[in-house]
Amino acid sequence: METNTNQEMTKSKKGGLRTMPFIIANEAFEKVAGVGLHANMIFYLILEYHMSGPEGANVLFLWGAISNFLPIIGASISDSFLGRFRVIALGTFTALLGMILLWLTAIIPAARPPKCNPFIEICPAAKPRQLGFLFSSFVLMSIGAGGIRPCSLAFGADQFHNPDNPNNERILQTFFNWYYASVGLSYMASITLIVYIQDKAGWVVGFGVPVGLMLFSTVMFLLGSSLYIKPKANKVLFTGFGQVISAAWKNRHLPLPPTDADRWYYYKGSKLTAPTEKLRFLNRACVVQNREKELDLDGKAIEPWKLCTVKQVEELKAIIKVLPIWSSGIMIAVTISQYTFPQLQAKSMDRHIFSEKLKIPPGSFGVFAILTLTIWVAIYDRVVVPLLSKFTNRPRGLSYRQRIGIGLAISCVAMAVAALVERKRRSAAIREGLADNPEGVVALTAMWLVPQNCLIGLAEAFNAIGQIEFYYSQFPKTMSSIGVALLSLGMAVGNLVGSLIVTILNRVTGSGGKVSWVSTNVNRAHYDYYYWILCILSVVNFFYFIACSWAYGSCEDIKVWDEGEAMKEHEMPPTKESPIVHPRT
Repeated sequence: METNTNQEMTKSKKGGLRTMPFIIANEAFEKVAGVGLHANMIFYLILEYHMSGPEGANVLFLWGAISNFLPIIGASISDSFLGRFRVIALGTFTALLGMILLWLTAIIPAARPPKCNPFIEICPAAKPRQLGFLFSSFVLMSIGAGGIRPCSLAFGADQFHNPDNPNNERILQTFFNWYYASVGLSYMASITLIVYIQDKAGWVVGFGVPVGLMLFSTVMFLLGSSLYIKPKANKVLFTGFGQVISAAWKNRHLPLPPTDADRWYYYKGSKLTAPTEKLRFLNRACVVQNREKELDLDGKAIEPWKLCTVKQVEELKAIIKVLPIWSSGIMIAVTISQYTFPQLQAKSMDRHIFSEKLKIPPGSFGVFAILTLTIWVAIYDRVVVPLLSKFTNRPRGLSYRQRIGIGLAISCVAMAVAALVERKRRSAAIREGLADNPEGVVALTAMWLVPQNCLIGLAEAFNAIGQIEFYYSQFPKTMSSIGVALLSLGMAVGNLVGSLIVTILNRVTGSGGKVSWVSTNVNRAHYDYYYWILCILSVVNFFYFIACSWAYGSCEDIKVWDEGEAMKEHEMPPTKESPIVHPRT
């Protein structure tokens, strides 16, 4: 009795609200530091490393792709081997090291090519060792993001998971609200304050401030170490999927029994006793041929790579079924990831606001997308949903696939608006004699760029949140983290596709001595044509999504999953009332 009391007292000293400042501070300052570096990076690459616009765009696209792909690996390592605390700690330290290396590129003159203005003269290219030093900092920061992003929210939820507490749900909701609020504020602070510091104080100070913030983030997280609940790694991601594929292949010649036959393998008490008819070739993985030879005394499969449960088969089917709809999110990821060319446009426009003393940095216009996303989600949940639900008879107003489709449609409009604005800006520049002066400022306010940013934020609000909620509705709770992983993977592939588009356009339109459509000289280039191409691809993608959505059919093939089975950790999806902000570094 005394031993149990001591264990309860020890447990009560761990986790809870006391850990919230350390976890939220770690996440918030990591976001401020990381996003602030990415937002203005195109000018550092052009001005200090003498890259062309397309080269810089490709570097940022690839950096974004790596940063969005590695969280999937980080989540797997966390859940299977090291646990969330260790992965976050290692990720935080690695990100800090990457930022220090980037800071050193600004401090050490030998780390960069000689000083030169590539906008008005031909400058020497960076040497391989200089680029290697720069790119190593990007890789380290991406590795750090791969450790922090997939684990931070779940690790925070671990600190408040106490099913015996009747107020547990309310406490969790409080944590999620504070978490998302801190993330949103961090993005806004990074795109405004950090970019402003870089513009006004230079790169040494502008990179030094994020290093200081990241150092503070690291110290804060480690200071709370003794207070954290640290669940151990206890599951291997994707092993079950591999077992289903293996079993289906090994049993590929087996005839399939009728659905109501007593030859399907499932655990006692499972609600899934027979597989669905879709993707029937996988059903062979759960066919029992000889119970005496294939099952042990407890009814478990002796060879799990040759015989799987119906639930395992249906989980893999759920993943495969959503892949076409997931692939429709790649193109919108391309439009969301447009950093380079809008910033070059903004640099050539009048960025003064309210007075001649206040000027918005070109890298800060992305804040309008984040503001729109955040404001719209709040309005949608509090105002639009109650109104729509009266007409649609759906508690969320619109279905998940409708929200995804609306986001895709808005992204098409955003690219069309971007093309029209750029045509207006380019015409004004040529009319004012600035065709060969990319550093000249056109007599056109940069506030013309706000509508396209707001539309991109609105598209992201509909599409990204719709995707996550759609995946969550189609997967069992034990697979809820895969929905976020799919969204991150879509962003990664979208960045790769964006890089491919820029590379092809630069080579094709810049051949024969012609000025490339995506040239660094914003006044000679044709960014408007580039945006029209993205618009056309987005329209094609929209109709592709409609076809995929129609082919998907009903969302209710499986209405009930075995939610308790294999539920070893508390997993909760992003709350529907809170904005989901994309990682963009």
